[in-house]
Amino acid sequence: MTLHLRVGFMPLVDCALVVLAKDEGFAEAEGLNLELVREVSWSNLRDKLNVRLFDAAHMLGPAAIAATLGIGGVRVPMAVPLALNLDGAAITVSVRRYEELAKFADGDMTETAVSARALAAMVARRKASGLPPLTFAAVFGFSSHTYLLCEWLAKAGLVLGKDIRFEVVPPPQTVEALTSGRVDGFCAGAPWNAAAVSTGVGAMVHTGADLHRDCPDKVLAWQADDVERRPAAVRKLTAAILRASEWACDPANIPRFAMHLSAPDRLALPVDLLEPVLQFSLLQGAGRPPRQVERFIRFDRAALRPVPDHADWILAGMENAGQIIRTPEMSQQARAVFRPDYFPGGSD
Repeated sequence: MTLHLRVGFMPLVDCALVVLAKDEGFAEAEGLNLELVREVSWSNLRDKLNVRLFDAAHMLGPAAIAATLGIGGVRVPMAVPLALNLDGAAITVSVRRYEELAKFADGDMTETAVSARALAAMVARRKASGLPPLTFAAVFGFSSHTYLLCEWLAKAGLVLGKDIRFEVVPPPQTVEALTSGRVDGFCAGAPWNAAAVSTGVGAMVHTGADLHRDCPDKVLAWQADDVERRPAAVRKLTAAILRASEWACDPANIPRFAMHLSAPDRLALPVDLLEPVLQFSLLQGAGRPPRQVERFIRFDRAALRPVPDHADWILAGMENAGQIIRTPEMSQQARAVFRPDYFPGGSD
């Protein structure tokens, strides 16, 4: 008997394993009819999972924890039997702002502390000149992207939301926001940094891995009680995604991999933009050659294990961003979102 599952996703490279599970036939082989629904924002996706319009979703790990804790909306406990990637984000600013940063830099701009000090000098100069604050965006308030921005700014004593304005811009809208001048920079997952650079409006400053290697990112989220009520469905989808992971990690499959992601109902972006990202070759802009970043985004099996310790980093990020005051009870609830007992091989 075939089981139908409706899964929401956002158009990002890190939705890859869900897409490949469907498009390469791994879900079908597990007895699943997988219906994938592309969403326009993380809030839309979260809300549809909350009311069970989706069985499961490609979701920001911090958003799953926020929903479980009831922060920023209705409390809906979530469970994560599987992560979907680690890393894959980058910080991009407009070419004009990058050129200004470079003038203020007191060393190598590839060093996060150097670029942060340059940004602090720029912020101070703008304030002294009576200019409005810079505006940076992340894709959602409860996201690793917000917390990576906070980590970067903190290296020079800057506070996101105080010294620099903060906006939420969904991933597909980041390039337009940078082009229009609505924001001066953003942190988002691939391929939207590369898209901004390729249009000539953006310059990549850092990858997320420059700030925090093996950063928790997207997960496969279910409502917690569904994981308990429908263990067979959870295990079948997990098995299909693990098969997709093995396929995705074979370099020989990259051209076909990029083709799947480029489809109009997936990312709707050119193959020649996506393929270099899958090869970890990142456009930098501002006259610089592409940068090769080892394991820029991880889809390997080890990266997919749901690790309760990731909740500790996420809660620390929430606290640093002024979103919570951490308590032991909150830590216990957040760690319980990650369910290694559903991962093949268990929690060992």
